[in-house]
Amino acid sequence: MTRLTVVLWLRQLVFGLSLSCLLLFSGCITDSSTTGNTLTVATEPTFPPFEFQSTNGDLQGFDIDLMNAIASSTPGANAQSAGLKVKYQNMPFAGMIPALQAQTVDAAVAAMTITAERAKTISFSRPYFKSGLAIVTRTDNQSITNFDNLKNKTIGVQIGTTGAQKAKSIPGSEIRTFNDSPLTLQALINGNVDAVLNDRVVILYGIKSGNLNGLKVVSSLLTEEFYGIPTPKGSPNLQAINQGLETVLKNGIYAKIYQKWFGIQPPQLPEKSLIENQAAEKGASQLFTSLSIIFKSLPTLLSGALVTLELTAISVLLGMIGGTLIGIVRLFPTPPLPWIARAYIDFFRGTPLLVQIFMIYFGLPAFAQNFGFTFTLNRLAAAVIALSLNSAAYIAEVVRAGIQSIEPGQAEASQSLGLSSVQTMRYVIFPQALRRMLPPLGNEFISLLKDTSLVAIIGFEELFRKGQLIVADNYRSFEIYTTVALVYLFLTLFSSQVFSRFERSLNPIKEKSK
Repeated sequence: MTRLTVVLWLRQLVFGLSLSCLLLFSGCITDSSTTGNTLTVATEPTFPPFEFQSTNGDLQGFDIDLMNAIASSTPGANAQSAGLKVKYQNMPFAGMIPALQAQTVDAAVAAMTITAERAKTISFSRPYFKSGLAIVTRTDNQSITNFDNLKNKTIGVQIGTTGAQKAKSIPGSEIRTFNDSPLTLQALINGNVDAVLNDRVVILYGIKSGNLNGLKVVSSLLTEEFYGIPTPKGSPNLQAINQGLETVLKNGIYAKIYQKWFGIQPPQLPEKSLIENQAAEKGASQLFTSLSIIFKSLPTLLSGALVTLELTAISVLLGMIGGTLIGIVRLFPTPPLPWIARAYIDFFRGTPLLVQIFMIYFGLPAFAQNFGFTFTLNRLAAAVIALSLNSAAYIAEVVRAGIQSIEPGQAEASQSLGLSSVQTMRYVIFPQALRRMLPPLGNEFISLLKDTSLVAIIGFEELFRKGQLIVADNYRSFEIYTTVALVYLFLTLFSSQVFSRFERSLNPIKEKSK
């Protein structure tokens, strides 16, 4: 390839990348902004009957129908326009308030309870639904019949919900948080938790529809709550949403939507929430509050960092043992063992780690129940198994490449001296290969250290999950997640220095002191 050809190829590559970035940037601008009468509304379609997806992928549910009715009933609608247009954006429940604070969305419909803490950071519409928390257990559980029976039990809740707040008042309980309602209920079905605190109407709908077989609702409502439509502080859309909501309440559309999804007449709703929207902090007061939140959260985050390091060390150690064996097996000259090792590596390197965590923690117990077996995995065991199996696949290739990098003549010389194959590998090949494997092994450790954040999906409380739980309480996402990022940066830099020193200590050629 001539120099001119290389230059032309590089020019084409730079032009293509520049054009792609320009198109992506333009798309981001168009997607993130609301133009004209369009509202970008966040929702999490995993909470039937309020918001979920139909079999063909369309959004449906009480909240979706109500928001569409509000949008078409807003002031300013005319013969040419049906009022506001709604563009729904799929988003986790725990991320909605930070998104509203950043004003990346205009509103959210997610059966969000109006609380005093939330009203400090976002503004709610007037109440549109009356609900309450209930206790959910398995049908074969006879020991939990009321709220007092939850003492010293393992309680499952969705992160950032009023159920999570209520669970904190239960003496001696172990609280396990999950990212959405389906995962919380699946943990209950699998036996990972004793009970779940969730909205009563959601559980009853799931039981009635046949999607929650084996579960039951016990006792009466624990709380009385009202849902509101959240918007950013100072949003010009809040008044239009309130007026549209008032219109559908008066003209009977709200009652029709309520009967469609719940089969009964709606209860009387207050015209105004008892919890007032509060003004946002500004200037020096906000800076002082941010610093105070960061310092207050540091002990909790540092305890999570310690758990992250422990989890990483255990997983890498087990991954090293498994990866070394698999890497050596890959070098066997005859099948079928090399084929099995290759299949293992291809599977765990070719599938996302997040999916593997789901398979091990949620999938295996559910699969075993189909055959009449009942077993549960605690979160630590599931996290270690998933991370170790995944790490072993990558380490196996590092080990294989490291061993193959050693000149074949050394093995031949060792065998000529009377050393067996095992002795040759142990005393001659592997020590030399280890020095060459150390840099990629260090990279694997650092990568796995960051990948431990994925086990937050099963509620394991490492560094990232600790940050999520703090944000779920105070809704200060920028301060907390910035601190979490800095702690991760410190851990990775520290780990990098440790591996660099270890690598230099194994170097047989050391610099002579001058």
